[in-house]
Amino acid sequence: MTVFIQVVLPVLLIFGAGFLIQKIAKLDIKSISTIALYVMLPCLVFQTFYEAELNNEYLMMVVFSGLLLISILFINKVVAKVKKYDTKMESGLILSTAFMNSGNYGAPIILFAFGEEGFVYSVSFLVLQAIIMNFFGVYYAAKGSAGLKLAFLSVLKMPPTYAVIVALIMNLGGLPVPENLMGSIDLLAAATIPMVMVVLGMQLAEITMERMEWSKISYASTVRLIASPLIAFVLTLILPMSDLMASVLIVSAAMPSAATTTIYAVQFNSKPDLVSSITLMTTLFSVVTIPILLMMFL
Repeated sequence: MTVFIQVVLPVLLIFGAGFLIQKIAKLDIKSISTIALYVMLPCLVFQTFYEAELNNEYLMMVVFSGLLLISILFINKVVAKVKKYDTKMESGLILSTAFMNSGNYGAPIILFAFGEEGFVYSVSFLVLQAIIMNFFGVYYAAKGSAGLKLAFLSVLKMPPTYAVIVALIMNLGGLPVPENLMGSIDLLAAATIPMVMVVLGMQLAEITMERMEWSKISYASTVRLIASPLIAFVLTLILPMSDLMASVLIVSAAMPSAATTTIYAVQFNSKPDLVSSITLMTTLFSVVTIPILLMMFL
């Protein structure tokens, strides 16, 4: 209960604020999320990678992310074959289970639970996950129909992509950032996580629960909230990394379905009702699963 009150509840309260304001005021989520994506998140990403001490741990994070994705894709492929699901159903389940909300849910949880040191790992992981989701998420949503081209263009349109590149060049090259400019970057970076938390609450307020397919929701929730952190735990035993990084990655892997996948499902008609309902239910179920996991790894 202490973990819930100290770590999870503060996050849920901010989600709740976004949820309520959207229910009451019906704001334009796209405009707000665009500010977060194009102005604030690049500053947080730049700050993180510019100040990070780059080492082999970041390579291990890439390997970890790739193996975790492959494992969950394999599970879904097997289940889809056994259950004889069509392509749209398979794609919908992949979108709901392979891509976690490591950004506007995972990052604040990590910050509250593990502090600034763990948060650095979390931001690096969320950037990596965003790139993976823009490639593979779009690909599976489109299922090959211009998927790769659209995925590549999506990554090029992501401001955090360029923030990573510039930050790495300046970090590795030892190039200083003017103090006044860095001050502006730091201010926007500090506001990023609260902003994206409010945006998630607003996104959840827009999700409707129509024709709930409980058997598929149960399966997807089990894979996302239980199987994923179990796979992550095994991977952290195999790959060389610090205990803190391992704990951050395991908890991040246990996050609910990414809200962005709902947008992809709607755009490409990959079972949008199912994907949105799984996103909502995994977010609700995570209120129970995340505190349990944190008690194990804190």
